[in-house]
Amino acid sequence: MHENALTLLDAAGFQLETRDDRALSIRCHSAPVDVLLVRAADVPEYVQDGAVDCGITGADLVGERSADVIELLRLGFGYCTLEAAVLEDDPALALEDLQGRRVATVFPHLTKTLLGKLGIAVELCEVTGSVEIAPRLGLCDAIVDLVSSGGTLRTNGLRSLGELFESEAVLIASRDSRARVAGLEAALGSVVQARNTRYLMFNAPRRSIPSIREVLPTDGSPSVVPLLRSDSVAIHALVPAASIWELLPQLQSLGASSILLSSVEMLLP
Repeated sequence: MHENALTLLDAAGFQLETRDDRALSIRCHSAPVDVLLVRAADVPEYVQDGAVDCGITGADLVGERSADVIELLRLGFGYCTLEAAVLEDDPALALEDLQGRRVATVFPHLTKTLLGKLGIAVELCEVTGSVEIAPRLGLCDAIVDLVSSGGTLRTNGLRSLGELFESEAVLIASRDSRARVAGLEAALGSVVQARNTRYLMFNAPRRSIPSIREVLPTDGSPSVVPLLRSDSVAIHALVPAASIWELLPQLQSLGASSILLSSVEMLLP
């Protein structure tokens, strides 16, 4: 996670000094910021206790520690889900079927809390290593663990009963330091927003403007620029990157041409 975090800081304009692989801290040349490299699991407590002003860690770890911190931003990397799983031949078909059964997990607090909200009471077995093998060893009936692609579950003969929690990397701060980290929050947020956005430019018949405005997935109005040809215009808009694949054919069907897509480095609302 820390390499993605350092890349994000660099993209936001925080010029970090070249670091030694053994270094646990990095100074910033362009801002009064020092970056400490610690275990992701320890970040929530460091922030909560005021040892640092803010931190980057997984939302799952914040929840597991039940840390008294503020989540400022979701950062767009480290995606995973916390899921319950059983052996392929287990009769359980849904989360409710775990009622009263023994569940192994590295996340006892989250598991108890999330299953409790569903009215499901289980006997928890806390483990610290690879939890996928626990059902095979007879240690438990099911597991609750983080899942990225599901490949590890399948490799170990497990199947998911459902998701309990969606996690990704987050920027967190203590309540006392919220104002001090406002600049950093804005800078990182502008990069996260930009990564999910594309700048779209194209020419189109003037008569198609109303139809094009209907299909453009943008919060504000697009920019419409007159061209030398009175029957045509150039249209510029910021659009979600995830919508491009279905948007381009729609625009072409409305007469759009000379379509240009560009990435965005930073985007402030």
